[in-house]
Amino acid sequence: MWFGLVTLFPESFTEDHLIGVTGRALRDELISVRCFNPRDFTSDLHRTVDDKPYGGGPGMLMKVAPLREAIHSAKDAADKCTEVVYLSPQGRRLSQDDLAGWAAKGSVVLVCGRYEGIDERVINADIDREVSLGDFVLSGGEVPALAVIDGVTRLLPGALGDSNSVAQDSFSDGLLDYPQFTRPKEIAGKRVPDVLLSGNHQMIARWRQKQALGKTWEKRPDLIRERTLTEIEQQLLDEYRSETES
Repeated sequence: MWFGLVTLFPESFTEDHLIGVTGRALRDELISVRCFNPRDFTSDLHRTVDDKPYGGGPGMLMKVAPLREAIHSAKDAADKCTEVVYLSPQGRRLSQDDLAGWAAKGSVVLVCGRYEGIDERVINADIDREVSLGDFVLSGGEVPALAVIDGVTRLLPGALGDSNSVAQDSFSDGLLDYPQFTRPKEIAGKRVPDVLLSGNHQMIARWRQKQALGKTWEKRPDLIRERTLTEIEQQLLDEYRSETES
C-alpha cells in the first residue's frame, strides 16, 4: 500500500509517529509513505506557501502554484491511477468503506490542508474527494491523514497478528462492536455476563450479535435507520430493547 502525503510538515509521518500496527507495517514494507512538501516547489527566497484570500478576511490560504505542483508530483509518483483526497472539515465524514476502498486500490494521495484552507479552484481541478473526521476543526490535515493511514493499514493482509480482528471491528458490518470483557470475573460488584463463561459458542455468538445491535441502536441510531434489518436481527434488537427497558 502506497500513501502519498502532500504536507507542509513531513516530519509528522516519520517512524516516530507511525507506531504500533503502522510502524510494524512500515518496517515490514507492507506500506510505503512518501511526503511531497509544497515548500519544495516554491521559487522565491522565503519559500512562501501561503497567500491572502481575495475579499479579505482573517487568515491565509495555501499558495496555489506550489500546492498544485506537489499534488501533481504525488500523482505522478504513484505506481497506478490513484485518488486524491483532501482532508477537510467540509468533507463527507470518513467511513470504514472509504478505508476499505483505498486498501483495495493499493494507493492514495492525501492532501493535508493548513491555514484557512485551499483555493476552491484547486479543489475542483485536482481533488477527487473531500473527507472529514467529524464536525470539528483541527489545525491541519496531518492528524486526519495519520488516522487514515492507520485505518487502511490494519485492513491489509499480514498487518495484524490475528486476521479475525478486522472482521470483528466496529463498522466492519455496519454495526458498533459488542461489549468486551477480560479478567477478573468481577469488578466492583459487576460480573462478566454468564453467557461468556458458558463455553456455548452458539449462545455467545447470538449474545454478541444482540449486543452489537443494541449498542448501535443506543449510541448510533442513524446506523440502524440506514440498515435493512433481517428478521433475526429485528428479533434480537427487540429482545435487547425489552431487556433494557425492563
